[in-house]
Amino acid sequence: MLEELISKKKSISVTGLGYVGLPIALEFAKKFRVIALDVKSERIALMKQGIDPSHELPASAFEGVDILFTDDPKDLKQAHFHIIAVPTDIDEHKVPNLGPLKSASRNLGKVIKKGDYVVYESTVYPGCTEEDCLPLVSAESGLVAGVDFKYGYSPERIVPGDKEKGLTDILKIVSGNDEESKEVIADVYCSIIKAGVFKASSVKVAEAAKVIENTQRDLNISLMNELAIIFDKLGIDTQEVIEAAGTKWNFIKMYPGLVGGHCIGVDPYYLLHKARELGVEPQVIASGRRINDGMPAWIARKLTRMLITAGKNPGKCKVLIMGITFKENVSDIRNSKVVDLVHELMQYSINVQVMDPFASPNEVAHEYKLTLADKIGDNYDAVVLSVGHNQYRQLDEAYFKSITSEDGIILDLKGIYGKTFKSMSYWRL
Repeated sequence: MLEELISKKKSISVTGLGYVGLPIALEFAKKFRVIALDVKSERIALMKQGIDPSHELPASAFEGVDILFTDDPKDLKQAHFHIIAVPTDIDEHKVPNLGPLKSASRNLGKVIKKGDYVVYESTVYPGCTEEDCLPLVSAESGLVAGVDFKYGYSPERIVPGDKEKGLTDILKIVSGNDEESKEVIADVYCSIIKAGVFKASSVKVAEAAKVIENTQRDLNISLMNELAIIFDKLGIDTQEVIEAAGTKWNFIKMYPGLVGGHCIGVDPYYLLHKARELGVEPQVIASGRRINDGMPAWIARKLTRMLITAGKNPGKCKVLIMGITFKENVSDIRNSKVVDLVHELMQYSINVQVMDPFASPNEVAHEYKLTLADKIGDNYDAVVLSVGHNQYRQLDEAYFKSITSEDGIILDLKGIYGKTFKSMSYWRL
C-alpha cells in the first residue's frame, strides 16, 4: 500500500476537515495524493482559497500539496486508504452523538472497494469502531470488514492552540484488525509522523487509550475544583496551596478551572455510556463530571455574593466576561463552559457583556444566541477573566481600574495576574 501511495497509483481520503482532519490531510498531501471531504460546502470554499476555517493553520500550509477539496462523497471512490476524522460530541442529554460518524461510515460504504483500508480517528468508546461503524460500511458496500477491506483505529492527539507541538511531533497510536493491517497502517502514518507510532494490540485497546487520556485529565481537574471550593470556604488561596504542595517532587501540579471544549468535557461521557451499557455505574468518573459541570454555577454564586458584600444590587450591576472560547488563543467555542457561566449570571438579573478577540460573533450568535460586544466599555461592577488569551495577559491593575466602577471586582479564573492587584477587590480560582 505505501509504495502505491508514494507512486500516487493510489490515494488517501480524509473525511472531516476540522481541527483534526485538515492538518492530517495537508500533511499527507505533501507526499501523497489526497481527497479531502467535508460536508459543509462553505468550509470547502475557504480551504480551496488556502484558508483554514478553524484559524489554526497559516496559508503556507496549503502550499505545495496534492489535494482535492470536495463536498461530494462520491469523490472518495478515487481513494484506497480512507481516514475518518469527523467530530464526536454529546447531545443535550449528554449522550454520545454518533450521527456524523455513522453518516461518514455510510458514505464510505457506498464507495469502498475490495483491498481498501479504513482508519477511524474520531474519539469513541471501546468497541464503537467494530460494533457501530464498520457494520454500516459493510451494509452499504456488501463487503466484509477485515476480509474484503482492512480497518484500524488511530486516535487523534492534536491540541488546538499548541504552537509548540503539532501533528507530526506527537507520538501516534495505531491499531489494525490483524497484524498485517496494523503494520500497513503504521507504515503510512510513520511516513509523516516524526515522533513515530505506538502499535496497540487491538482496535479496542487504541479506542480505550484515547478516551482515558481525557478522562484522566477531567478527573484531575475535578479534584482541584473541589479543593478550590473547600479552600474558598477556609479563606485560603488555592494557587498558594498548589505552589506549596508542588515543592514535593511527586506532587502533580493541576489547577482548577472551567472544563469545556470538544475533548475533556465530552470524552468521559463516552466511557460512561459504554460502562452503563455493560451494567457498570462508574462512581469516580461520574462524580468528576458533576463537579466540573457545576463550576459555572458555583462561580456565579461566588461573584453574586461578592457584589452584595460590596453593597451592590446584582440586578443593577454590569459585568464584563473576557473570553468565551473553550481555551486560550483559539477560536473554538464548542462546549464552552463560559457560556454556562453567562447564563448563570443572567439568572441573577445581572447585565452581562461578553468580549473575545478570537471568537466569531456570527458563530457565537448562531450557537448560543449571545451577542459579543464590539468593544470593551467602562463602569463595570465586575470583570471576569475567563480565558487566558495572550492579549489579556498584558493587562494590569491600572487598566482594570479604568474600566470598572468604584469598588470594582476582578475574578481571575485563570489565575494569570497572581497577587499583583493592590487596590482592587481581586479573587482568583
